[in-house]
Amino acid sequence: MQSLAILLTVFNRKAKTLQCLQNLYAQLPIEGYTVDVYLTDDGCTDGTPEAVKEQFPDVNILHADGNLFWNRGMYRAWSRAAETNDYDFYMWLNDDTTIYPDALSVLLQTSNAYKDKCIIVGKTCAVGNQAIITYGGRTEKKGLMHPSDKTQQCDFFNGNIVLFPKSVLEKVGMNDYRFRHALGDFDYGMRARKLGVQSVVAPGILGECDEHDSLPVWCNPKKPFNKRWKAFRSPLGHNPEEFFIYENRHHGIVMACFHYFTNHLRVMCPWIWRKD
Repeated sequence: MQSLAILLTVFNRKAKTLQCLQNLYAQLPIEGYTVDVYLTDDGCTDGTPEAVKEQFPDVNILHADGNLFWNRGMYRAWSRAAETNDYDFYMWLNDDTTIYPDALSVLLQTSNAYKDKCIIVGKTCAVGNQAIITYGGRTEKKGLMHPSDKTQQCDFFNGNIVLFPKSVLEKVGMNDYRFRHALGDFDYGMRARKLGVQSVVAPGILGECDEHDSLPVWCNPKKPFNKRWKAFRSPLGHNPEEFFIYENRHHGIVMACFHYFTNHLRVMCPWIWRKD
């Protein structure tokens, strides 16, 4: 038997979290695998952890105070899983993602085809519309990749549905704790590529998740400056220090400095970028 740890971090999305877990557990058990779920409750106040404990008592719930956000919450779940057992696979799963009935088997079969040496990425589409791809593998030149019935190699990825064989963890490590919310997934794929670990997009579409496509507060000219600045500095916005770390690491100091300046300019004068 091989073992799989599925990792989530959640905050006040009880209905979506429960739906995500329901779709996940509907695929279990998987022949030849034992599966454990580790969920970081990042300070939920809407009854999410209580509902999860009642409906899915096997889930390992880790409690936090609301300051971890997505990336650090996933790091917490991954750390606990790795401390608990030497799993053969680890999987990131966003709680706003509804995985399709064959998602786990496709991920594991794809990993097996690559001798469990690669990161395996699942694509998602808009809810009820497979014509709109929302998250998955990305390339530096073309961005989000289109679906295919064959595997494809990508440069980096969104963290909605991602499978990591143990060999990848041993070579790359976990996601970087310096990033609080965003960038941890992009950074992981880029670091893995530099270390010679491929990221492979699994065939087909493995789930649904609507894209968060509204104009961010930090660069929205309709919002007052104080709200733009607060959002800009927030982990949920476009935190400049964290973006500087990411860009310096993967694109060099010149590009990091350039975007550090232009992002500050954009939060102060967002109307320069308006397209309407």
